[in-house]
Amino acid sequence: MLSAALLAGCSTADDEPDRPSPSSTPSATAPAPTPTLSAAPAVPSTSTVASVTGRSVEVHDAPDGAVTTTLDNPQASGAPLVLLVLGQEGDWVNVSVAQRPNGSSGWVPASAVTLTTTSYALVASTTSNTLVLYDAGVEKKSFPVATGTGGTPTPTGSFYLTELLAPTNQGYGPFAYGLSAFSDALNSFGGGPGQIGLHGTDDEASIGQAASHGCIRLSNADISELAAMLPLGTPITIT
Repeated sequence: MLSAALLAGCSTADDEPDRPSPSSTPSATAPAPTPTLSAAPAVPSTSTVASVTGRSVEVHDAPDGAVTTTLDNPQASGAPLVLLVLGQEGDWVNVSVAQRPNGSSGWVPASAVTLTTTSYALVASTTSNTLVLYDAGVEKKSFPVATGTGGTPTPTGSFYLTELLAPTNQGYGPFAYGLSAFSDALNSFGGGPGQIGLHGTDDEASIGQAASHGCIRLSNADISELAAMLPLGTPITIT
């Protein structure tokens, strides 16, 4: 599903794209070097994703515990609400929640979600500026990327893809995934909450460098390839 939302922390310091909006569907300067496949953290062969079935879901601090927040479905962007599953205990599912602080989690009733699995996983390196795609725990392909600058670094940790956008502004390329990660340096950006994105660009010469406000930037061809493949809920580890 394609939806529109503002991803903050995605542009360079000199170029702040407008708010992305739905679209039915760059010019490269110097080609980025092709990275070699490198060692990465262990990734799961499969991950479980919870799709919320109702119009909202209450998140609890423990099974049968207090409600800490209520999440709307669909999300404000129009994307369906999906949550990466961390575990399960009886009739309760432990899920990762896309909110500050990074790494937030909670419990939702199993009756409120539909569980599916995905064999895909991503690992991004802010040191080598690469993004590695895994399928069933096997490394399949490595993409060159741009990540955050020293002042606005890309946050590290374990996250997941929350929504898929079709921006109309070329600054984000043809597709942009929202991540469950938020900038550690920016509490807000361009009217948004500082959410990190995985997206294309109109400045492909920046690929392979520390060049963004925190988002992970790919060539338009590479983000198009991933957008045709990766479901919402796909885990991404950033190191």
